[in-house]
Amino acid sequence: MEGFATDIALICGSPKGKNSASWVILQGLRDALPPQAAVREYVIRTAPLPEQALRGIAACDVLVFAMPLYVDGLPSHMVGALLQLEADFRETPQKERTAYALVNSGFYEGHQNAHALHMLRHWCRRAGVRWGQGIGAGGGGMLPETQNIPMGHGPKKRLGQTLQTLAEAIVSGGQAEDLYITQNFPRVLYRMSAESVWRRKGRKNGLSKQELFAAPGEGPTA
Repeated sequence: MEGFATDIALICGSPKGKNSASWVILQGLRDALPPQAAVREYVIRTAPLPEQALRGIAACDVLVFAMPLYVDGLPSHMVGALLQLEADFRETPQKERTAYALVNSGFYEGHQNAHALHMLRHWCRRAGVRWGQGIGAGGGGMLPETQNIPMGHGPKKRLGQTLQTLAEAIVSGGQAEDLYITQNFPRVLYRMSAESVWRRKGRKNGLSKQELFAAPGEGPTA
């Protein structure tokens, strides 16, 4: 297949590792890639990167980063890992690499991830990596809870379609404008579901509803 990348690194940058929305998204992308794709998977939960992971990622033609949004930016351990990769890549500028990125967040709207994607674009310029495309996905919090629903169906219909398009771009080495998507799930129901999860986790940790809604620096509301 012309333009097919033989070495693809799928890099999960969530501190939650394989229990994260980022991992769910990467697995959906892997299923969309052709069977003959040579895929390597990496889970980065801390920095610096082990030498084996550094060498493995550096050897790949395509880098696909998936990570959560942290305070409108990248997780701090991923910043450290990216700086480490940048220093290594500058030592081998003859190697051509293309990067794609998938950033998800608990916000309903996908465009909330725009700043993080811009940061990754800047990193690509500094590291000498070609930017392929970025995907900003809202509603990331629901993905680990809906793993029984196939990608491309139900609330994950739009995400599945986007991953299929991204897989085709990876295979062809293509570039495209960044995309921002929301899940196929009503906003009001998403908010109700999220609040239900927070209340359940609060009870599990001995917190009342009033304590959950207290503003930072304040005690429980009356």
